[in-house]
Amino acid sequence: MAQTVKAGLIGCGDIFQAYFNSSLKLDLFEIKSCASLGGASAKKKAAENAILAVSVDELLADPEIEIVINLTTPLAHTEINLKALAAGKNVYCEKPFAVTRDEAKKVLKLANEKGLRVGSAPDTFLGGGLQTCRKAIDDGLIGRPVAGTAIMMCHGHEHWHPNPGFYYLEGGGPLFDMGPYYLTALVHLLGPIKSVTAMCGRSFDDRIASSKRGEERVFPVEVDTHTAGILEFCNGAIVTVVMSFDVWRHSNQPIEIHGTKGSMKVPDPNMFNGEILLSKAGGAEWGSMPYTHGYTENMRGVGAADMAHSLQVGQGHRCSSDMAYHIIDVMHAFGESSELGRHISIESGCERPQALPTGLNEGQLA
Repeated sequence: MAQTVKAGLIGCGDIFQAYFNSSLKLDLFEIKSCASLGGASAKKKAAENAILAVSVDELLADPEIEIVINLTTPLAHTEINLKALAAGKNVYCEKPFAVTRDEAKKVLKLANEKGLRVGSAPDTFLGGGLQTCRKAIDDGLIGRPVAGTAIMMCHGHEHWHPNPGFYYLEGGGPLFDMGPYYLTALVHLLGPIKSVTAMCGRSFDDRIASSKRGEERVFPVEVDTHTAGILEFCNGAIVTVVMSFDVWRHSNQPIEIHGTKGSMKVPDPNMFNGEILLSKAGGAEWGSMPYTHGYTENMRGVGAADMAHSLQVGQGHRCSSDMAYHIIDVMHAFGESSELGRHISIESGCERPQALPTGLNEGQLA
């Protein structure tokens, strides 16, 4: 059996622990050390998890580290990705792996020149919920997909996050923060997107942090906080998408897919599990659907594990750079469509990520 791939983690915020815990469960990559841009958070996390706290430069200079996991805030993603690639490391980054198309292209160009890999969250589509939905669609349980909805609406993250300001700066907002989960899930289920038609807006010029750790700080809003659009997929399906930080309460299903032979309620794509409901053509009721796949816990890091496994066996990784760039391209098309008042054709494309086989045990990613 091949040795576990060693990884270094940069960015020690709220999502750190989920990645570290899943690395222990999956046993496909080992987090050897961690670093943070400020330094203090890395020391804290390293002490809590019995790993090394080092500087960013020291982490990148470590010859044992093959993958750098980039969990910094969005505006720092490109800089850290480029530094890691320049140091000869493969990169797995939290979403989005770059804020602009030009930044993303720069990262991918350097990766290609170096013969290295770039992967990007979200990896929730590898969880049991979305993999079960994928198998149901591939098996024809709802027929040919023709329509759908993808809806994420809340009133922003300032009510729970201790430092929510970056959610309202470039690279934030509901589309760039939560949209990658929904759009990646849709591409996983339906394939690439052909065109976008959208309208975008914002309801408040400022936001007030109201969490216990937020201390009533006021944050400027520099991005759109409500986006509504229609996606045309290459397979012909038409899906309505709403991403909003301006809504107090709603009762919409996160994702629904409707086909020629039935409809499916898909669980929250920000999670690895959740109830799946199926209704066959002509039926009056929804029926609960049993899972066909595992990985139903909070397995943040399964995408990094898949990259580590793929490096060892010489196959493509599922959280691919092509799909990650396609999602960035689509998200920018929302704003362009709203500003220009027309459809935006999507120039990029990608393959549907390979589905996971059934019957996998933890630590297996064939």
